[in-house]
Amino acid sequence: MQTVLKSGVLISMVFSAVTLTILVLKTFSFGKKKLYAEPTGDIKKGITYAFTKGMMPWEKESAGSHLPTYICGMFYHTGIFLALFYIFVVIIPITLPDIAILIFQVFCLSAFVSGIVLLIKRLLTPYMRELSCPDDIAANIIVDIYLVLAFVHTFFPGITTYFYLTAIIMFAYIPLGKIRHCFFFFYIRILFGIFYGRRGVFPTRSKIDET
Repeated sequence: MQTVLKSGVLISMVFSAVTLTILVLKTFSFGKKKLYAEPTGDIKKGITYAFTKGMMPWEKESAGSHLPTYICGMFYHTGIFLALFYIFVVIIPITLPDIAILIFQVFCLSAFVSGIVLLIKRLLTPYMRELSCPDDIAANIIVDIYLVLAFVHTFFPGITTYFYLTAIIMFAYIPLGKIRHCFFFFYIRILFGIFYGRRGVFPTRSKIDET
């Protein structure tokens, strides 16, 4: 059974990767808007800013105003990416050192708690609840179940069957629902850096540079 489910995980991964790639390629069908203004900045610096300083809460008005939510989000997404790596560890399999397992357990549990906190905030905050759709709730719950099973699996490898089943559901759901933003995030940040880097808007210039 585990062999069949392992194949199912790999198939769902391929399905997710192929579908996400197609979605990205479809964005090119809109064509490229011609820019008439001469570049006043550096595209490479813009992209670097988008993935470094531009990620800091003080560079984002909304994140800066909701610091606890920002911190939860950082823990949540860090744990998710580590849990995505962990499924490969289980499938190959790879024996990780005890310290690596301990670090993963800490981040995975922190991510799960953060996910629950973010879900509760969404449900209890009136304006967020009104703006939410079923996909928002489903995406959070699916990821949270995957996280908790990844965490428990480090103690009880016997639940591998359930871990694989959850992974299949999650990978199949990624390109269909909100979870796909974890993939598009990188694509969008690159476009963000290219556009505003070219215009010289980012990275922001210091007072010394302006004088």
